[in-house]
Amino acid sequence: MTNSNIPSFAVGSKSFTAVAINIASKAGEWIQSKLGDFNKLQTKYSSHDLVTEVDKGAETMIRNLIQTHFPHHVVLGEEGVAPGPDASKRALEQLSDAEYLWIVDPLDGTTNFVHGFPFFSISLALAHKGEVIVGVVYNPVHNELYVAEKGKGAYLKGKRMQVSSETKLLDSLVATGFPADRAGALPVNMRGVQALAPKVRNLRVAGSAALHMAYVAAGRLSGFWEIGLNSWDMAAGALLISESGGKVTDTEGKPYSLHVRDVLATNGHIHDEIQQELSEASATGI
Repeated sequence: MTNSNIPSFAVGSKSFTAVAINIASKAGEWIQSKLGDFNKLQTKYSSHDLVTEVDKGAETMIRNLIQTHFPHHVVLGEEGVAPGPDASKRALEQLSDAEYLWIVDPLDGTTNFVHGFPFFSISLALAHKGEVIVGVVYNPVHNELYVAEKGKGAYLKGKRMQVSSETKLLDSLVATGFPADRAGALPVNMRGVQALAPKVRNLRVAGSAALHMAYVAAGRLSGFWEIGLNSWDMAAGALLISESGGKVTDTEGKPYSLHVRDVLATNGHIHDEIQQELSEASATGI
C-alpha cells in the first residue's frame, strides 16, 4: 500500500489506518514466528474452540500498541472476553458507547494455526461511535494485507480491490464455516450448506471468517455466510467488502452493524438469491 493510498482519518498527526497497518504487521510477524512452536493448547467455549498462548500474546501486543498510540481509545479483543455467545454479546454492549472502539481478533483461525494449515489472520477494526471506519485483515503466511477506510476504498498490495462479477449462484464460489457452537449454530449452518451446495459452483470452508470476508472483497469468493460469529470475526471484513463494492447484511437481509452475529456477505449480485435460499432452508439463525 503506497503512502498516497493510506487514507486520512487521524488524531493529530497519527493516521488510524497507518497505525492499524503497523500493528497488524508486527503481530502477524510474531504469530508466524510461532507457527509450530506453541506450548499450551486449551479449549474455550467447546472442544472445537481452541486458544493458545500465541492468541493471548498477540492480543496483549496489539492492545499495548494501540494504547501507546491512542491511550484514550477502548479495545474489545476476543481473548479478553469470556467464552460463549452471551459473554461476547454483553462485552460489545458494554463498550459500544465508546467514541473510538478497536475490535480485535488477534488470531482468526486458531485451529488452522494449531495444525499448521496456512489460512489464518489478524483482524483489526476501528469503530467511531459504532460505525467501522478502518478495517485491516492480515494474512502473514502469504504476506497479504487487506486495508479499507470508510469512503476511501479497499486495497491489497496498493491496488484497489473490487468484488467479483458473478450474477448467478451456479457460477459462484461461496464460503462458510463450521461454528464452534455444535449444538446451536452448527445445525443451522449445515441446513444452509445442504441448501446451497447443489446450487453454487462450489463451497469452501477454510476456517477464518475474517479471511473469507477479505477474499470476498478481493473477488476471490462470490459470497460468504456463517451463523454465530462475533463482532471481532467480521468488523474489519465487513468494511473491506462494502468498500470493494459488495454487500454485507445479516442472514435475514437486515443492515450490518457491530451487533450482527449471523452474517451474509457477497458481491451484491447474488445476495438476494443466497438470502432467499437460507430463508427457505430455515438457516438464517438460531
